[in-house]
Amino acid sequence: QVQLVESGGGLVQAGGSLRLSCAASGRTFSSYAVGWFRQAPGKEREFVVAVSWSGGATFHADSVKGRFTISRDNAENTVYLQMNSLKPEDTAVYYCAAARHLARTQSSYDYWGQGTQVTVSS
Repeated sequence: QVQLVESGGGLVQAGGSLRLSCAASGRTFSSYAVGWFRQAPGKEREFVVAVSWSGGATFHADSVKGRFTISRDNAENTVYLQMNSLKPEDTAVYYCAAARHLARTQSSYDYWGQGTQVTVSS
């Protein structure tokens, strides 16, 4: 069993940065891949970025390549999402999730956090 708690969301101006954290409980967390997804108002939840259990491999959505960076600290049971050059279209609730294997599809993820709101003003 893995429990996930996101933090670090907030209001930022376009062009600014935020760092989200995903803190996990559970001794097996370091064996899970972790992904970030987001859901904007009136839209379906979509994949953003994911990292393998070791941190050695990542997937990025095209919309965030070059702007968002995912990393993890397994000793601290935490995954980070550094978001730079934020745009108004990045406004969404951001969720972290854990999966047995690195994946882009939501159905691959077994555990989900409650989400944290990110709002980017123009």
